[in-house]
Amino acid sequence: MSRRVLSCCLWCGREINESEAGRRRRYCRQSCRQRAYEHRNSLKGTGIPNDSVVLSAQEAANLADRWFAARCAAEDVAIAIEEGADTSELAMLSKTLVELTREAERLR
Repeated sequence: MSRRVLSCCLWCGREINESEAGRRRRYCRQSCRQRAYEHRNSLKGTGIPNDSVVLSAQEAANLADRWFAARCAAEDVAIAIEEGADTSELAMLSKTLVELTREAERLR
């Protein structure tokens, strides 16, 4: 049976590997599904829309840190291009940038 990357977990943002058959998964594992359920139930009666993402102060700070690291990596790539860096150095910097932006995509 072939596998394909379909999407990201609605709770943690990790990639979900799917098989060709069956319903598409929304969560990468049962614990993420449970956290999403708890989150939806905690919003009932508050006036906050169900599709809202509520982050703790620490989660928001961690997210900001991850995006800052990604921006710094992008600046490193730009500087390397301006300074005429060779292909191997640019490849290494680009790989780091991609890794940091993937990490920054996660909300939790």
